[in-house]
Amino acid sequence: MRRYLFFYALAGLMALACIRLGFWQLGRLSERRQSNALVEARLHQPAVSFAELPGDTAQARYRRVTLEGTYDLDYEFLLIGRSHNGSPGVYFVTPLRLAGTDTAVLVNRGWVYAPDAMTVDQSRWREPGPVRVTGFVQTFHPDGPGSSSVPDRPRSMRRTDPAPMAASLPYPIAGAYVVATAQAGDSAVRAARGDVLPVRLDPPPLDEGSHLSYAFQWFSFAAIAIAGAAVVYRNNRAQSRAAPRREVASAR
Repeated sequence: MRRYLFFYALAGLMALACIRLGFWQLGRLSERRQSNALVEARLHQPAVSFAELPGDTAQARYRRVTLEGTYDLDYEFLLIGRSHNGSPGVYFVTPLRLAGTDTAVLVNRGWVYAPDAMTVDQSRWREPGPVRVTGFVQTFHPDGPGSSSVPDRPRSMRRTDPAPMAASLPYPIAGAYVVATAQAGDSAVRAARGDVLPVRLDPPPLDEGSHLSYAFQWFSFAAIAIAGAAVVYRNNRAQSRAAPRREVASAR
């Protein structure tokens, strides 16, 4: 009986660990649902001007805004290595000069196809003149593996890192950027000139991820460990009860 104690203890520890991981995944699911609810609430609020946003960029994230100004296309950035519906491409991130301020707002104008996910004819996708942009606020992403800048491509970026982007501009930039979902006149331009506009980007999907299925898997592993220990215990008990009967039978 004692030789099985280690097995029972190991099975119990495994079951407890799996149960703990299952509840951890349920906790992450709850956090994900709360985050999704917050994002959805912000996306459904009326659009405001950039000046009306909260000063804390975390509080402004995913708020809808409307901007009016002129793109400074000479200082446009390419955000490389981006895909859309499985196709490689780039995002255009362009400073938008707002009237009445020397601070520009970087605007992600959208995605265009690029076979190598970094080279594109920018002149084809220029949007000159005053524009009226509707979109949502997004925070910069300075952290990540490797350098955010691309060697030999001075205006290409791997991620939205504000420090090198601001250093290459002759004016300050806002502490957050805007992802354009639409611009005034988009439909008319596409009807008149065809596909000459970047693909505007939607907010990220508000799915719940795989946390619930992972939680079910961990709870299943815990049940398997407990059931396995119970089977071994039952078989061991049956063998222990049968041993005296075998001894009596052999003595006869």
